[in-house]
Amino acid sequence: MTGDWLDIGPVGQIEAGTARTLPVEGAQELAIFHTLRGEFFAIVNACPHKKGPLSQGIVHGDVVTCPLHNWNISLRDGRALGDDEGCVPTIPLRVDAGRIYLLRAAVLGGGAEAAPAEAEV
Repeated sequence: MTGDWLDIGPVGQIEAGTARTLPVEGAQELAIFHTLRGEFFAIVNACPHKKGPLSQGIVHGDVVTCPLHNWNISLRDGRALGDDEGCVPTIPLRVDAGRIYLLRAAVLGGGAEAAPAEAEV
């Protein structure tokens, strides 16, 4: 898988239930999540509330809880859940042959897309 997709490494580099960060020159840092269900998601690593590092939050299902003020953010669409309001940009993601790929245009094109991430396991 090349061209439109950036290979960011093997799936084994992110333990289930955790996240890793990906610095992007000239853009916001990304957080790549691996859920306990085996799904992968990529979002901008900044809570819409006070820009807390979502990669350091607790992952439960397809939600991450911000470590600063306990906002719950959907990993599927980046939206704040419950009474909170706001949205984090998501990055389309694919898994193929044990490797993680991010949509090149969303990563390098000056920012993330406000579209749901796609995970294929």
